[in-house]
Amino acid sequence: MTEETPGFDDKPEGTPSGKPADEKGAAPAEEAGAAPAGEELVEVGLQAQLDQAQAALNERTADLQRLQAEYQNYRRRVERDRVQVKEVATANLLSELLPTLDDIGRARDHGELVGGFKSVAESLETVVAKLGLQQFGKEGEPFDPLIHEALMHSYAPDVTETTCVQILQPGYRIGERTVRPARVAVAEPQPGAQSAKGEGESDEESGGPDEG
Repeated sequence: MTEETPGFDDKPEGTPSGKPADEKGAAPAEEAGAAPAGEELVEVGLQAQLDQAQAALNERTADLQRLQAEYQNYRRRVERDRVQVKEVATANLLSELLPTLDDIGRARDHGELVGGFKSVAESLETVVAKLGLQQFGKEGEPFDPLIHEALMHSYAPDVTETTCVQILQPGYRIGERTVRPARVAVAEPQPGAQSAKGEGESDEESGGPDEG
């Protein structure tokens, strides 16, 4: 029996048909070169989305900060209005008690604040002080038309400016709010006193009048 020898035309077993081996090996190289380009596109897309998200976050943060500032301003306005309303209501209430406080002051000046009346008067003064009522107005202080009301006027040689020389009725305030101005008698410098004083000082500085 004769054994056949493979010819040159016969392909070895396991050798694929179609493209040559070298063409088959080139295909993965092309795919490897295309992969980085695709990843770069993905990164660009993700970066664009990240930028959009960051812009939206910045916008929402700015809106939140603006709302917080508006809320703080609103709270301050409410608190300021509340304090003002409280001061006005307290001032209106205490203004009704001022005549009584004046009577207590006059009774004290005349030595009539004794016994049970003294205890009641002192209790009332303590209560109004706790509510923030403060008395002001002293003899000898400069006249201020914002807090003083001049009921009497005179001239005095011993004052250098308009001065409160008598407190007819004390003034009262709550905080910076004046409930009632102090009613006072004022005295102004004597007319001509300043000019005469100035002439006397100039004579002393020059050594007095010349002797004949």
